[in-house]
Amino acid sequence: MAVYNYINSFGIPGDANSGVTFENINKKGGFYQMKKKLLSALLVAAMAVSTLAGCGSSTTETPATDTTTEAADTTTEAADTTDAAAADTTEAASGDVVNINIYRASYNVAQPDSAEVKAVQDAINEYIADKINVQVTINDIPSGEYADKANLALANNEINLLWTASWMGTIGTNDLYKANAAYDITDLLPGTTLYSAMPESIWTASRYDGKDLFVPVYKEAYEGYDLKFPEGYATEFGLDTASIKELKDLEPYLEWCKTEKGLKYPYLAGKTPMFFRYYIDKYDFFDGANSLFAVDRATDTVVNPTLTQDYIDFCTLMCEWGEKGYISEDEVTKTTSDSEAQSQNWGVNWWTCVPGDESNSESRDMQEEVFVEGFTGKYAHSTTTLGSCFAITANSSEEQAKACIDFLGLLYTDTTVADLYTYGIEGEDYTLDADGKVVANNEKYSHSAWESTSVVPLTLCAGEPDDKVQIYQDMNGQAKASCAAGFRFNVAPVEAQYAACTNVFDQYGFVLELGGYAASDVESIITEYNAALDDAGYQDVLAEFSKQYEDWKASK
Repeated sequence: MAVYNYINSFGIPGDANSGVTFENINKKGGFYQMKKKLLSALLVAAMAVSTLAGCGSSTTETPATDTTTEAADTTTEAADTTDAAAADTTEAASGDVVNINIYRASYNVAQPDSAEVKAVQDAINEYIADKINVQVTINDIPSGEYADKANLALANNEINLLWTASWMGTIGTNDLYKANAAYDITDLLPGTTLYSAMPESIWTASRYDGKDLFVPVYKEAYEGYDLKFPEGYATEFGLDTASIKELKDLEPYLEWCKTEKGLKYPYLAGKTPMFFRYYIDKYDFFDGANSLFAVDRATDTVVNPTLTQDYIDFCTLMCEWGEKGYISEDEVTKTTSDSEAQSQNWGVNWWTCVPGDESNSESRDMQEEVFVEGFTGKYAHSTTTLGSCFAITANSSEEQAKACIDFLGLLYTDTTVADLYTYGIEGEDYTLDADGKVVANNEKYSHSAWESTSVVPLTLCAGEPDDKVQIYQDMNGQAKASCAAGFRFNVAPVEAQYAACTNVFDQYGFVLELGGYAASDVESIITEYNAALDDAGYQDVLAEFSKQYEDWKASK
């Protein structure tokens, strides 16, 4: 297949590259029209995991979620052919072979088939044997067990190449950084195929303290949020999406969904506090789980968002919606799974629409037909770059670190390696349709581009548009450069205070942003919330955050 220049896949579990298909995409009046048949509940369950980030869907965040960078620098030279990319990686193997141990989570297959993983591993090793002096051992771990098993394997020095993400908790990028568990590859990257496979802006945004410690999966370079509607309800109501300038404009539609269509809870938040999403046009946030710290885009200064009028207005509206029965009271707990919450009938939800990934929106939310309307701008910044990435572990030798870089160089440029690693073996794990596109068999082996590689060398999946790469390229190029692109807060000097503040957020902010208080009490609760934050050491964290940000600006 033709190998295109810059692009990526959506950084949330279960993307278009998992084999999910859609029938058509028509851009109409500023929104994407999407239609497809409802996927089976089994497939939905396999794909409906927390993310990202990502990103994003209405998950527990995700991922949602880390982004990218300066939008202006989003292209690379296209690789002409798979063979050319492989030839550029290294000369034919000679000398001693280096073995590397890879750990990665399995999201598309609940229980990976160890025999099939071994078959894919052997196929990869056979293919790369005359290209690089590297052989791989692949360990696929069920996503629900991944963090615990990876932690144990790290403690036992059993991993050389670890798939991770900013949102992975105890094995996430921040924790690995603080523990000095990631190999510093800054001096090993220049001149390699891996380094040239992505724009400099990607590397810049993913660094910690100016060091290359992680290798981002090559994906979308922007973050922004949309409103998503079941097409049938919106059409019957006669919803004029152009008239929706602010969230309050949704109220007539939400009331109609509740009273006329009998929807119990027409607004689906998915247990995700939403302020930092809906107000991204005004603030650049740095934690995909709370709204504690932000850079005010108008003043380019660090602020406490919870003291702004924007925050008061948003929380008041959410609590009014809660009182009106638009939001489930279960949204303010963390006990119900996303799949359970998303299976209910709903009238509006949030989303980040990535071209070529619209079918994921439908499958995750149990809807046959949805459309997405843009609500915020799209911003290129640092907060989702590491929403999916690799870490070479610090226990690896320099020889093993170089071997990991060589392997990733092939993974990010060679179609055969990328397809094997992501989809498995043709004829066993997937087939090609009449257009030469992948149709996955999710029963034994299947991964998604968002956790695997650059989408550049990957064979397209069935239903993906032929010009997907160009669509992504255009979208990335149109993203607005954030004033804070490239900045990453080092929490280490105030770690204890920061942890205490996040606990306070869970107690107050999470509930406020999901409508869990009486609307009349919002201002007094916010006052109480900020007093609790100060008691937890918030001012120390805010001062440190501001210092680091100002120092970063001065160093540019």
